[in-house]
Parts: sequence; C-alpha cells; structure tokens
Amino acid sequence: MNQNTNDFISVHPLDAGDAQIVAKMRVMAASTKGVARGVEGRGQFDALMASVVAAKNVKSEADTIDGVPGTWVRPTNARPGYALLHLHGGWFNFGSAAAFANLVGQIAVRIGATAFIPDYQLAPEHPFPAATEDVWACYRGLAKKGYRRVVLTGDSAGGNLALGLAGRIMGAGGLANPELAGIAVFSPVTDLTLSGESYETRAVADPLFTRAQVAQLVQAYLGDADPRDALTSPVAGPVAGLPPLRVHVGDDEVLLDDSRRYFAKAIAAGVDAKLDIWMGMPHGFVGRVGALKAADEAMDAVGVFLAERLGAA
Repeated sequence: MNQNTNDFISVHPLDAGDAQIVAKMRVMAASTKGVARGVEGRGQFDALMASVVAAKNVKSEADTIDGVPGTWVRPTNARPGYALLHLHGGWFNFGSAAAFANLVGQIAVRIGATAFIPDYQLAPEHPFPAATEDVWACYRGLAKKGYRRVVLTGDSAGGNLALGLAGRIMGAGGLANPELAGIAVFSPVTDLTLSGESYETRAVADPLFTRAQVAQLVQAYLGDADPRDALTSPVAGPVAGLPPLRVHVGDDEVLLDDSRRYFAKAIAAGVDAKLDIWMGMPHGFVGRVGALKAADEAMDAVGVFLAERLGAA
C-alpha cells in the first residue's frame, strides 16, 4: 500500500485487559478451530450471537419486507425517515435475524435509527444468488416503508452481502429513494477465491478458522457460481461512487487481507474510506461489546460515523 493509502488506516494497539480476555477466548476455542459444521450447528451459532449484551431502550419485532422475513430493532431514540439495514454474518450458512438483534441494537441505539435485519435465505439449501436477491428486495422495500435515508452495515458474510448490495445500488444509478448514506462493515468477506495472503500469514494467529474449513462453507454458498463475480466477491466489483465507507477488522484474522484489499481498491477509486485494524483481535470481536475495550471503541466509532451520515443534508 502506498503512503496515501496508509494515511487512512488506523492501527489500534492491544489493550492489556483485552489481551487477558482474548487469551481465555483462545483457550475455549482451541478444540473447535477449523472444525467443519453443517446446518446442525445453526442453533449453537444463534445462541452465541444472542448472548451479545443487549442495549437499553431497544425493542425488536418480526416483520416482512417485500416477501423477505426479518426483525426490526427499534431504539426509543429512533428518528423518523432514517433506517439501518444490517446484513448478518455466519459464512452464508448460519445466522438469523432474531439472533443478531442484540448486536444490531448496539449500533441502532448509537445512531438513533430503526434497524431491519433480513432473514436472507441460507446455504446450502439456498445457494447464490438467493441471499443477494433477498437483501436487494429489502433495500428497495425500505422506500415503501417511508424510509428516505439508509445506512448499511454487515459483519463477516454479511459484510460481503452489504458491499455487494452497495455496488449494485451504485450500478442502478444510486437509487434516490432510499438514499444510501454510508456503509460500515466488520471483518467483511470480500474475496470468495480465498486468495488473501492472510489465510497463510494469520493461519496460526486466527483462533477460529482455517482455509479448508472456510472453503467448504463458501462452496456450499457458491454452488456453480463464479467466485470472481462482482456479487460473490465485492473486491472484484465496482467501488467508484460508493458513499463514505468504514471497515473494522482484527489483526488476528485470516480475513484481514479481505478488508485491506477492498479498502485499498476503494481509496484508489476516490471513495471516502477508512480502515481500522485492531491488534490482537479475533474474528467477531465486536460481539464482545461491554467486555472488550476494542469492541466498545469500534462500536462507538461506527456509531459516530453512521449518525453523522444520517444527519448529513
């Protein structure tokens, strides 16, 4: 990366207290690192995500937008006309809207906006492009609900879907209603060819994933689709014209280079983009909000950014 690109990267040192917590997390995860799981693991994954600390003064309810079921997350400080669309993680095979309500509530209350989490169709039962079509329908459906300004967030595989959706919105002329005002993603999966160098350089440091394990999950999602397609791998897609973008990722992730490469492409295209790298942090660290200092700081930074984007004229 050139010097100009580096000017938009913030590297956050590992807090001593966080280091102790992460060390315990590593011990607990050691026996399951790289273990392949099928659909039978969905319940355990949902339980993990549902354990995220809930924000105060937030309620959730089930609903459907343009045929896609999901969950509304409604903070009491929500402003009318503004919405957050969050696309959840789970390697395209796991996750549910209800399980992510607490995590999304932490963002929604910080930005003062109602959020919707789609229950997009999961692989392997529904491979690509099912999930991409669901999130496209949800975004357009927000206009019918009266939302005129939207910010987009996503974590992991949800980050992939968010960035792919953003590229699709820009390709459609930007869509005046609703207007996409900003994007924030956590550890996005941007390259389904799995060619990032960090699959090797972080192979030991990552406490959760291996390339072989990830390859099985990705193949279940792709089916016969090309991993170099703009919708399957956002790093291969268009970025010019995107609204301001923020990317947060842990330094101890095999997905580190997915964030670095997408960010570098965005900067080269003139996008207002910033990358935050959190030293010593594993994948999904923001889910430990309330426990990890890094998680709280990342959430707060995203909250300030998205609140500003929604408040912009």
